[in-house]
Amino acid sequence: MKNITTVILFLFVIQIYAQQETDSLSIDLEQYQKALDSINNSFTYQRGEITLGDGLAIINVPEGFKFLDSEQSKRVLTDLWGNPPSEPIGLLFPEDMTPMHDNFTYAVEIEYAEEGYIEDEDAEDLDYDDLLEEMQEDAKAGNPERTELGYPTIELVGWASQPYYDQENKKLHWAKELKFEDYDVNTLNYNIRVLGRKGYLNLNAIGDITMLDAFNKDRDNILQSVEFTPGNRYSDFNPDIDKVAAYGIGGLIAGKILAKAGFFALVLKFWKFIAIGAVALFGGFRKKLFGGKKEEA
Repeated sequence: MKNITTVILFLFVIQIYAQQETDSLSIDLEQYQKALDSINNSFTYQRGEITLGDGLAIINVPEGFKFLDSEQSKRVLTDLWGNPPSEPIGLLFPEDMTPMHDNFTYAVEIEYAEEGYIEDEDAEDLDYDDLLEEMQEDAKAGNPERTELGYPTIELVGWASQPYYDQENKKLHWAKELKFEDYDVNTLNYNIRVLGRKGYLNLNAIGDITMLDAFNKDRDNILQSVEFTPGNRYSDFNPDIDKVAAYGIGGLIAGKILAKAGFFALVLKFWKFIAIGAVALFGGFRKKLFGGKKEEA
């Protein structure tokens, strides 16, 4: 809750200042931009072929994208964006995008879940309308806990893109349209799963629903960019020694809507405010944000 509280505090402070005269908000915009640039320029991106997760998989970074490694991704997700601590493999950004970009669109978080070999016999028999209704009920049922934890409530509006399972390549993708409490623009949550011997790679992209067409243009290149290495592939499953997951394709799609995903969306909606807060924390002029004396040059 620490990072969540920090962000909420900055939102509260900015709201107070917004109610006062504009001149009373003593943020030097030039200094702010320099600090913002400093944060964005502090990251080292990779391109080309990259090994993921200690030899688990390989990504050939698609043209028009760049990749941040695990440690830098933790800094972005937790320190800058205020998400709960996690273990990302990396983040994939469009070439012209940065973690603190003024007009942020989307990024793709890459994680690995070692939950066992996922049997896919149920894929052809799934009724996606029934599955959607089940997920909508799960979202409603989870809202009291989200409220208690300080997250906005969620309504699962429907499929932004109906689930599709590529039987040959063992890749699954679907997109949800989410409505967050008190927000006018709905949120796009695009999910890609690449099945492997002992679990799956999770590629998750979140942005406003207006980003659907843009992401659909990039989706196939992203799907094709990630593969498990020999020994970790779906076809390498050994029933004598490998664990089988407790769910199939339907259960993978119907996974609970996590608080983390909700907060990521909240970050996107309050991007400007959180950018100011992050710059204040990491850019070295917090005193200005809170009305302290301007330091001598």
